[in-house]
Amino acid sequence: MSVTIDITGLPPERVSVVPSPLAELGMALHALSEPGHHPQLQGWATAVSTRLDPSLADRLCEAEFLWRTTFSDVFAPFAGIPGGRAQPGATLAEELDQLDKLTDEQFVHAALEFTCQLRYDVSGPGPLDDPELRRRSLELAAARGAVQERFTLRLLEDPPAVRAWFRQLMVDCDEAFFADTWARLQPQLAADARHKTELLRRKGLGEALSSLSGAVSLDEQTGLITVDKLLVGRTATGDGGLVLVPTSLGWPHVMVLHRYGWQPTITYPASGSHPQAPSVEQLTRRLEALAHPVRMRLCRHLARAPHSTSELADAHGMSAPEISRHLAVLKKAGLITSGRRGRYVQHQLDLSAVARLGSDFIEGVLR
Repeated sequence: MSVTIDITGLPPERVSVVPSPLAELGMALHALSEPGHHPQLQGWATAVSTRLDPSLADRLCEAEFLWRTTFSDVFAPFAGIPGGRAQPGATLAEELDQLDKLTDEQFVHAALEFTCQLRYDVSGPGPLDDPELRRRSLELAAARGAVQERFTLRLLEDPPAVRAWFRQLMVDCDEAFFADTWARLQPQLAADARHKTELLRRKGLGEALSSLSGAVSLDEQTGLITVDKLLVGRTATGDGGLVLVPTSLGWPHVMVLHRYGWQPTITYPASGSHPQAPSVEQLTRRLEALAHPVRMRLCRHLARAPHSTSELADAHGMSAPEISRHLAVLKKAGLITSGRRGRYVQHQLDLSAVARLGSDFIEGVLR
């Protein structure tokens, strides 16, 4: 599964690396509402939450589905501007002005993304024009709760009023906490953008994309960018451009805007000391490897000390070839390391790799 971007005919000058204050504000709101996704930001999130004005906190609760369970494209309005070559504004005010340039239909589609049911990467009617889609949108919103239902009803009845309400909410967030956060983060994001732009100029798009994340790759023969994600989507740059947006607050998320008719955009974690996430294929392989009861028991031994194949065979009452087959699965999944010690090859669980799958598993095999 992956999201692909067809960049056939895309010249290098139409690839831009640009920080976005509005996108980073969206990331900040996501981190505040989902601190479990971003444990490294827990101190910052706690400090901001404790000093939020109660009325602002209540208004954020009204709209949090725009950034909590999904990341709405209202935070990337530049991508919806006709022509497909606009870039994020240099300031939050500039980007909010770009938001005003979206049609009501574009704004409603982007704001209703949380329903996960409106057609995203293909052309189709919208709920403002199609009574059945309107009914379905309200039905899906109601299933998410009364707050989402009320918001959706307001949005469908008066898009300009909701857009103005959202714009004011972003301004108030900026005054309350984001201006200070952006002043601290903007130099880092600008430096990362300069570095990626230079890499693009000197080594080409393939190298630049690989530097964003191990999840992003380019097949130069087919002209396809592939972003390894647990969903399927596709888009194309066509006559427009491609925008790469660095984020300091967004790790581990790598997001691809592939909405039909909008400019393709990849939001990626800015360079830092973040660990490299495994591919979806590697993650699947690891989970399947650990699903077998024999391999679970092997992990218990291998978590404590290195063991040879014959030692494991004796301990588990199995033949050496049977143990070897299970060890091969664990090794292919990247969960064990092997090395020769004297006459024997010994195997040990790679605790750093397993720890990234979850502390519950570590505690289970060490119990």
